[in-house]
Amino acid sequence: MTDTPNQDILVHTEAGVRTITLNRVEKKNSITQAMYGAMADALTSAATDDAVRVVVLQGDATVFSAGNDIGDFLARQSGQGLPEQSPVFQFLHALLDFPKPLIAAVAGPAVGIGTTMLLHCDLVYAGDNAAFSMPFVNLGLCPEAASSLLLPRLFGYQRAAEALLLGEPFMAEAALEVGLVNRVVPPTEVNGYAQAQAAKLAAKPLSALIETKRLMKGSQRDAVKAQMAVEGESFGRMLTAPAAREAFTAFMEKRKPDFSKC
Repeated sequence: MTDTPNQDILVHTEAGVRTITLNRVEKKNSITQAMYGAMADALTSAATDDAVRVVVLQGDATVFSAGNDIGDFLARQSGQGLPEQSPVFQFLHALLDFPKPLIAAVAGPAVGIGTTMLLHCDLVYAGDNAAFSMPFVNLGLCPEAASSLLLPRLFGYQRAAEALLLGEPFMAEAALEVGLVNRVVPPTEVNGYAQAQAAKLAAKPLSALIETKRLMKGSQRDAVKAQMAVEGESFGRMLTAPAAREAFTAFMEKRKPDFSKC
């Protein structure tokens, strides 16, 4: 079954596997609010669809996602910041609440939410060209997707601080070392490898997969949800502050931001 409510997000379901493909390669798979909504809908419907046993999130062999589409982001956000009912938060909550196995296939740049969404996936496979980065501070913002909670738990505090405070990219082998990804393969093979792993999972008893995931994640779910809310409040407030305005203006004007007065 192929369902394409948004041509920038392709949704295909076959043999128990729903594949959600970021399909805006000409814009480096930067994510618009409409794309967040389409992904949220695809996950929400998959959660209760008996025909779906596993979901795969994937991009292109050259790019996973450049993160938020800055122009779309600025055009759609309200003067009060980012409301919790916005599509991006709907997507984050869909990730948090998704009960079935969730796999990500990542090649090329994975920026901002392109990296933080992976913290909610059960299996992550990366091309050897994958470059992960969370440059929130560089945009005058703070982390999202509960990454300020989950990243120190996964990386250790110092490595998490380096990733979040400096916002510099780290490559696939480093991501493998800290446990963000399960395996590194050639970029042209990563989507196929993820699909093969998804097929293995789809052949297993779904009730056992769901219960195993629930037991592994259940103890931290409330803390993760609460951290998402706290981050969301801070993110929305900082979005309209001088540092973020300077960062976004500099980005659109293709110049280096000046944070000397921020």
